[in-house]
Amino acid sequence: MKHKKIGILGGTFNPIHIGHLVIAEQALAQLQLDKVYFMPDFIPPHIDAKTAIAAKDRVNMINLAIENNDQFGIEMNEIERGGKSYSYDTMINLKKAHPMNEYYFIIGGDMVSYLPKWYRIKDLLSLVTFVGVDRQGNSHMSKYPVKWIKVPTIAISSTFIRDSIKSNKNIIYLVPDKVLTYIKEHHLYE
Repeated sequence: MKHKKIGILGGTFNPIHIGHLVIAEQALAQLQLDKVYFMPDFIPPHIDAKTAIAAKDRVNMINLAIENNDQFGIEMNEIERGGKSYSYDTMINLKKAHPMNEYYFIIGGDMVSYLPKWYRIKDLLSLVTFVGVDRQGNSHMSKYPVKWIKVPTIAISSTFIRDSIKSNKNIIYLVPDKVLTYIKEHHLYE
């Protein structure tokens, strides 16, 4: 089996947007990864409860967003497992299935300060290299090792997109065209 450098970009992707795609592309290029997998969570383990549309719709939108890039893929481990999505459990499963892969877990720079609160963080560090997306105002201080990548600042969030749809505002150029069509056809976030 060939050793591969694999990026994992986890999230709720509710919905996936241009910012997610830019982060994945920059990680791919800057870290010379073989592939980046978008990994939607089933239920985020965050303390602040997040509500998301059905996993089926989030997965469909990810597939539409990445269909023209063969260096992007989707990792369904957390969706298929169900329940709360803990990164440690997921990475144990992925390492068992693909022991030769070297995993790079891509997180927003703002999440780095939360690493001490992650489930089984010390064990998780033996399974992945954390990659922090460097944004203005993020501290690089962490007691855990983090590789930092520079990404153009694109202040788009899934919350902003959902709120825009609820307010009947246009979201063109914030999401890929096929994702926009999917959202409209399925009357999502209205």
